[in-house]
Amino acid sequence: METKKIVIVEDHQLFRDGLKAMLDSRKDLEVIAEAEDGLQALEVIRENTPDLLLLDLSMPRLGGISVIKESKRLYPEVAVLALTIHESDQYVLEAFNAGANGYCIKDASREELLVAINSVLKGRTYISPGIADNVMEGYIEGRKQMKTRSAWDNITQREREVLKLLAEGYLNKEISGMLHISVKTVEKHRSNLMGKLDLHSAAALTSFAIEQGLVHKDSYPG
Repeated sequence: METKKIVIVEDHQLFRDGLKAMLDSRKDLEVIAEAEDGLQALEVIRENTPDLLLLDLSMPRLGGISVIKESKRLYPEVAVLALTIHESDQYVLEAFNAGANGYCIKDASREELLVAINSVLKGRTYISPGIADNVMEGYIEGRKQMKTRSAWDNITQREREVLKLLAEGYLNKEISGMLHISVKTVEKHRSNLMGKLDLHSAAALTSFAIEQGLVHKDSYPG
């Protein structure tokens, strides 16, 4: 029996440890590495090239959607299963559009999670039964547009990454280093965000990021 290699990307250690213990109890699955934020996740993938990336979407520094996009760009053969608390259409569609192979809710049973893992490892698409059927139907049929357009829909993926890091309290210079872009580019993205969202302070941007679920309120440095 071939053992499938798994990387767990989850910022809560207790949950991560529980996942690892559960998966390592099976002879056909092996957790070969772990990461606790999005940037670390990409490094771990590069170093290990797993069969499966088990990924939380709400991650520090670089969000799960960005991790999915980048990992699929660099390693399209690595299956990605999003494991998250988010059940809204926005998160589900964004995850699949980014390249996710499956989407599982964190309160799933052990049996459901194993079904999800086995499904994506076999090249099938998986989505938790608890999520509205029309979300998946809309994706399969190629109707990938959101139901309504809003200011948030006009924000690019890179702008979302910058917004998340700004809300987490990082300075422009730190963000430029993390995302490998110039400080001027960071400033441009920040200016674009304020213009598109009609928000005119760092506090307002942070509040908006929290509302959108990019960062958790209890992790806000202010």
